[in-house]
Amino acid sequence: MTDDPVLEIENLRISFGDFEALHGISFSIPKGRLVGLIGPNGCGKSTMMKCISKLHTGWTGSIAVDGNDTSRMRPPDIAKLVANVPAEVGSMYGVSVMDMVMLGRYPFVNKVWWESEDDERIVMEALKTFGLEHYRRKQVSLLSSGEKQRTLIAKAYVQNPKLMLVDEPTSHLDMKYKLEVMEYLQKMARSDMTVMVAEHDISLMARYCDLCIIMKKGNIVTIGNPKEVITEDLIRKVYEVEARVGVDTDGEIYVLPKRSVQPAGAPEGGE
Repeated sequence: MTDDPVLEIENLRISFGDFEALHGISFSIPKGRLVGLIGPNGCGKSTMMKCISKLHTGWTGSIAVDGNDTSRMRPPDIAKLVANVPAEVGSMYGVSVMDMVMLGRYPFVNKVWWESEDDERIVMEALKTFGLEHYRRKQVSLLSSGEKQRTLIAKAYVQNPKLMLVDEPTSHLDMKYKLEVMEYLQKMARSDMTVMVAEHDISLMARYCDLCIIMKKGNIVTIGNPKEVITEDLIRKVYEVEARVGVDTDGEIYVLPKRSVQPAGAPEGGE
């Protein structure tokens, strides 16, 4: 891991009609980190990631990935630096696992699509890495939720990006596959790749992430080591929930929600 920034954002703003979704966000992320992006629904996590990958346009401010100003780049060139892993695979009827992962090589094709021997080698290595080799001819639509998620991550992995953006990778997974997916992402972040994960499971983020970015209502509340920034006061402030934040026998943080609390200044219920 190095301290050289792979992502630099300055005064990022975006509005949809009269609604400003991001309010002048600024931060940077070093290379080779697993970064947790957490906050309540509607806080701007997915919006910010879509601005980074230029799926959203019309934002103001500046975004640089590996020193490249993305506002001056075409989508195919951004795809060589930034890979997206969506929360849902969508309708992929008839598409095999091999073909789905091969789509990750598309940004490197110059003209008519025709995979090279290098593309095939890279994809086969990724299928082995993510435990998908035996499923390569199986339709993606027939996979389990965990297998689909690993396929999406493998597709992003073969893009060889500097920055991978992962949206809610464990939302439909059971405990075993949640841990498995996070371990894959952590291994990738130990290479030269930086991985940013938007996720609701705070305990999972605290365990695996090197940094956490905490958001609320289009603003960044704090950024730092999860073992330092995730506190009971922070949970109350961001989520309006009373929680117990503890440390287990392995030194890992866990968050136990207890009850919702009324935000300061809210009217009392009832008459």
